[in-house]
Amino acid sequence: MKIPVYDHAGTQVREAELSDAVFGVPFRNDLVHQVTRAQAANRRQGTAHTKDRSEVSGGGRKPWRQKGTGRARHGSSRSPLWAGGGVTFGPRSEKGYGQTIPKHMRRKALCMVLSAKMKNGLCTILEDVRMEKPDTKHLKNILSKLPVAKKGAMLILPDMQDSVLLSARNIPNIQTMQATDLNALDLLKARALVLCEGSVSNNTALSPHERKGVCAWRERRSICVQGVRERE
Repeated sequence: MKIPVYDHAGTQVREAELSDAVFGVPFRNDLVHQVTRAQAANRRQGTAHTKDRSEVSGGGRKPWRQKGTGRARHGSSRSPLWAGGGVTFGPRSEKGYGQTIPKHMRRKALCMVLSAKMKNGLCTILEDVRMEKPDTKHLKNILSKLPVAKKGAMLILPDMQDSVLLSARNIPNIQTMQATDLNALDLLKARALVLCEGSVSNNTALSPHERKGVCAWRERRSICVQGVRERE
């Protein structure tokens, strides 16, 4: 797959060769939904918290004596039955909402979202942006000449540069992210993608790689299965 590369003046200077293993993957709603939902759950802080009767302040003295008053017996004014008392089975901040997703599923979902953005014309490649000092006006001028970034986009950098981050911070609807930190959830939220050339050509999350660990595990497993069958 070939896609044009634009310079800082918005002119097409050459074409970049992209791997179909990353930018040509068919989209699967079920897989992307499962991965993005898990990533959203992992970001959940879970700040809702209630106190039970042992955590509410006060209530150490018995409200009234056990017998002789005609009232119901109570041992503490912080019982969940009382107003101002503890909460029974309420939300707790120590509850974990995180979900575990296999690495190959996360990567597959990432490639699917990248492929969908590329297919819909919401992805372009820009020459690497190098700035000695923060300059919001200069960066905004560069992005305004790209057709996909006029209404907002995510700028994907090969490495984090403080000058570029500070320059893009005050531009509305512009986000910055390092290529190694890409995930399916953030890519789905982005209106468009502006990939710096170095983030695609270098060995980053956008570059296809062979899963040697998985292949080695499968090879060892096949040898073990074959040995069991021979013994049988």
